[in-house]
Amino acid sequence: MATIQKLYEVCKVSLSANGPLSPEAVDNVCSVLDNVMPSDVGLETEAQFVRSWRSPRVLNRKAAFHSSTTIRYRHIYECKSFSIGIFCIPASSIIPLHNHPGMTVFSKLLYGTVHVKSYDWVDGTTQLLRLSKARPAKIVRDGEMSAPCGAMVIQATDGGNIHAFKAITPCAILDILSPPYSSEDGRHCSYFRRCRKENPSGILSNRSREPEFVWLEEHQPPNSFVIRRDLYKGPALNL
Repeated sequence: MATIQKLYEVCKVSLSANGPLSPEAVDNVCSVLDNVMPSDVGLETEAQFVRSWRSPRVLNRKAAFHSSTTIRYRHIYECKSFSIGIFCIPASSIIPLHNHPGMTVFSKLLYGTVHVKSYDWVDGTTQLLRLSKARPAKIVRDGEMSAPCGAMVIQATDGGNIHAFKAITPCAILDILSPPYSSEDGRHCSYFRRCRKENPSGILSNRSREPEFVWLEEHQPPNSFVIRRDLYKGPALNL
């Protein structure tokens, strides 16, 4: 059985319209996702180029990759319980800070190097939210990842549910969302930016020893941020 078919099969029995069925279900999806390689999803040619990206022998990187900064999304599958797709991100391109409300996200870096920055909302700020559009958040992850590496999981309630990606080299990220974005069900994708704001007295006063805190506010991404649908070239799923 093809690896991408195995991934679909494990998602079908492990994920529901309310997300993963159990902690064991999360582990089961990760165990298959960890083994997905670029060749399993039609990306081996791109992966081979990226492996030599930083080699002194590669004098013209633009000749090997499209010079466009447009991010491309290769859709594989979607149902009410989960979606599977691949983001192909050119070097230096950014997927801005965005959220996944009520969703669990499984991500696997297939090739390349990417910088990941993710945040969690600070608990206990309901009153504050009534007074301001900005919310305090703490940094969960701020660093680079390089393929090959294991899958990353973002839980619906914690673990960096708000995150951004910046491609250091061209890279590809396979994402599984459970459940998928749905306007009908109130799962909208919102974008955020850091803003300057003083700490209201008493809100974060007892958290000074915890990781860095920032203020985030909703913000429309720049017009230069474009994601285009691209053709999935890997093995077809047997549904």
